[in-house]
Amino acid sequence: MQAIRVHQHGDTDVLQEQRIDMPQVAKSQVLIKIMAAGVNPVDTYIRAGSNNYTAQFPYTPGKDGAGTIEALGENIQHLKVGDRVYCSGSITGTCAEFALCEASQVHPLPDNITFAQGACLGTPYTTAYRALIQKAQAKPGETVLIHGASGGVGTAALQIAKAHGLKVIASAGSDSGKQLLTLLGADYVIDHHQADHLTLLPKNIIGNGINIILEMLANKNLGHDLPALAFNGRVIVIGSRGEVSINPRLLMAKDAMVIGMALFNSSPAELLETFEYLYSGLSQGLLDPVVRDVFALSDIAKAHHAVMQPGAAGNIVVTPHGNHEH
Repeated sequence: MQAIRVHQHGDTDVLQEQRIDMPQVAKSQVLIKIMAAGVNPVDTYIRAGSNNYTAQFPYTPGKDGAGTIEALGENIQHLKVGDRVYCSGSITGTCAEFALCEASQVHPLPDNITFAQGACLGTPYTTAYRALIQKAQAKPGETVLIHGASGGVGTAALQIAKAHGLKVIASAGSDSGKQLLTLLGADYVIDHHQADHLTLLPKNIIGNGINIILEMLANKNLGHDLPALAFNGRVIVIGSRGEVSINPRLLMAKDAMVIGMALFNSSPAELLETFEYLYSGLSQGLLDPVVRDVFALSDIAKAHHAVMQPGAAGNIVVTPHGNHEH
């Protein structure tokens, strides 16, 4: 089968398409024919060896994917060959024609969700749900600011927030990103490149402050987030690319919290809750993943560049079998 292989840390030129052996399925494993694989910022960190990420070489990149079950281990009863599924994590990497997964990593894909959309679920939607529901413990009627809302995690968080009855302020840095956020139902859209964008929010939008801030770039924004918080407000740090200075008195004055999170810290029970929620939300049409660009597997370098460009407007996907179904 064809697969992307990485033999050392580096720029996108270390992403090499190679022919490798088909994985063999053990008793509790699933082999998926990958129709689409998601490309997320974390994939570029692992490839580059940045932000404390690394890998055992050689490896095939990609944590997320969607497709059909090609083969099953004999211990698996709840899935069958031919089922439409998505995976959140895999054993062998999803940027390949086939990927081997543990049964716990494989989840049914509702018929109304395309493979390209299914490839956007694993990292973005589980991160968004963990941040907003499990960490911030968002309640209907609260106000949430999604700071950097037009990327994969941000669009997922916006949809989950709207489904949960929250008022949503969403920020983007491009016209296309702001248009997307409006289309997705954000109550108020701001440009985070505009100086003092949080101090300019109208009172009827923020009320007595913002209850929850989902922060994608804490090293730039955290110091500006704290003055905008409501009493008992909380900032969930989803992403950061460096250090930042804050004034802790801004937290003390409002009994506010800054909470860090990482998806890999999720417990099995938390993941089970997340995937049950996602299946329900997807099936009902409350969640509808946004695919920005689809690349061929051979263009994986372009996909890795695209996912790190500012002004994001949705998710990046690669298709190993030349299937550009959205």
